[in-house]
Amino acid sequence: VQLQASGGGSVQSGGSLRLSCVASGITFHDYSIGWFRQVPGKEREGVACIRRSDGDTYYVDSVKGRFTISRDDDKKMMYLQANNLKSEDTAAYYCNVRGRDRWRRPYDYWGQGTLVTVSS
Repeated sequence: VQLQASGGGSVQSGGSLRLSCVASGITFHDYSIGWFRQVPGKEREGVACIRRSDGDTYYVDSVKGRFTISRDDDKKMMYLQANNLKSEDTAAYYCNVRGRDRWRRPYDYWGQGTLVTVSS
């Protein structure tokens, strides 16, 4: 199983980035997907996710109205469109997929981080 994230970079405040993540080795449409971020010295934070069972989306309050998560199951891709970026969005961003085993216990796969730096 491999998740490969890309699309990070350096932007000025107010700018936009589109993060992408391609999955291999899994039946992608069977998984819930999510984007997380982490700043050194702080815990990893959930940013956005799409629940597999019903397609519901979730966003952390700080990104609502600015970020959009999406998926393309045919391409085994997931995306995070980040608009109106702020300096506090600076972090390493990680893609995640979550599945359930036969006993409904969750398990996760993670991509490597892609760094987003927003300068004011």
